Amino acid sequence: MTTAAQPTTTMHPQRAEPPPQTPPDGAAPRSVADAPASVPTPDSRAAATTLPPGATTLPPGPRLPVVLQSGLVWNRTVPFFAACRRRYGPMFTLRALPWGRAVVIEEPELVKQVFTGDAAVYHAGDGNSMLAPVLGERSVLVLDEDPHLQARKRLLPPFHGESVRRYGDVVENIVVQEIDRWPRGEPFALHPRMRAITLETILQAVIGVTDPVRLRALREVLPATAEVGPAIMAMWVIPGLEKVGPWRRYRRTVAEANRLLRIEIAERRLDPQLSERQDVLSQLVRAGEIDDDELRDQIITLLMAGHETTTTGLAWAFERLLRNPHVLARAREGDDAYLDAVVQETLRIRPVIPAVLRSLCAPVELGGYRLPAGVTVMPMITLMHADPKLFPEPRRFKPERFLDGGEGSTYTWIPFGGGRRRCLGAAFASFEMRVTLRTILQRATLRADRPRPEKVRSHHITLVPARGARVVREA
Repeated sequence: MTTAAQPTTTMHPQRAEPPPQTPPDGAAPRSVADAPASVPTPDSRAAATTLPPGATTLPPGPRLPVVLQSGLVWNRTVPFFAACRRRYGPMFTLRALPWGRAVVIEEPELVKQVFTGDAAVYHAGDGNSMLAPVLGERSVLVLDEDPHLQARKRLLPPFHGESVRRYGDVVENIVVQEIDRWPRGEPFALHPRMRAITLETILQAVIGVTDPVRLRALREVLPATAEVGPAIMAMWVIPGLEKVGPWRRYRRTVAEANRLLRIEIAERRLDPQLSERQDVLSQLVRAGEIDDDELRDQIITLLMAGHETTTTGLAWAFERLLRNPHVLARAREGDDAYLDAVVQETLRIRPVIPAVLRSLCAPVELGGYRLPAGVTVMPMITLMHADPKLFPEPRRFKPERFLDGGEGSTYTWIPFGGGRRRCLGAAFASFEMRVTLRTILQRATLRADRPRPEKVRSHHITLVPARGARVVREA
């Protein structure tokens, strides 16, 4: 591993609690968070509304030590959140690094309140601020309020639907060349092969690199730059760590990526064919609204936000398709609408990013509680997408649910977030996935290496197939 109104000042209406959810495939047995406990009732929520003026309160949640909760959040993401949901209901509080206190929500009306709330109250950039040393201080991901809105406006034109469709031939050619390198008759992991496709798409369609020497160098350095997990992030909170071992090597990697990108940007500004080029970087340079420093920040942001997420989405798509023959057969027909539904259903049943984050800059009344400033509100994608009230038969892989305006809405299907912070590359990622799926299904015959579904594994901030989406190419 990710387009406002004033927040409401009324309390959430009292309501009955929904039945417990079935955890998704790959979830662990019930954990320590499953011990019997009282779920908040309408009466207890009403009691929260009678607080003295200015007082705040939080929903219940596990009382495990912060270090233990942090480990569960990062390493056992799906089963831990599912266990908390079963014990505490659809709104609960966690205490985990790096957020501190985080309130998890999954009910669409609360998600809508967060996504449409005052941008000065619900900050998303604060939640990404730890990545500023690599993204850059002007990255659209770390900005909030008007600076974020202005940066977003500058970046949006290349990501509109018509602009995105220009890259169809580029993506298809990349996929065809990748397929030619796949072995026949022996198992291999599809996840790294999808990573090669999405990286090449970024290099050609987003950055537009043509110099062969620089292209080879960026193929080496950009994936390492995007490999940011809790261990690497530790150097941004522990002084001196950046001077030793893997942290020192990572700093050198980022410095080299920056050097190569700055050369690319400088040469692009002098390119006599600039007016004819269609890659994203050329379009942004032509617009003339972004200086070199911001261009560097936004290109790295597009890499960090779109590379591993699209990679993992594609890996999960094949992991699911190859274990659902009737869906696979229809997908092979190549109908764009059905392939788009396959993409949507994949991102529902196997969300790549588990949650959306908003940091509160002022107290907010949400779901019958008055949450204090400084708390992180977390619309939980994994819980929403597995809720049978929102998606009947949630464990069934059924792309048809998204056809003809069926299931899924702005505040129930949220793999790209929502509101003014919705992922600006959502259309690009969805189109890239559709073209990649269609090309592979037309040119290769794949089967899963074993019938049993792959479990979900936490990898940094993404949820990946535990065995890498292993397949066998038969033809």
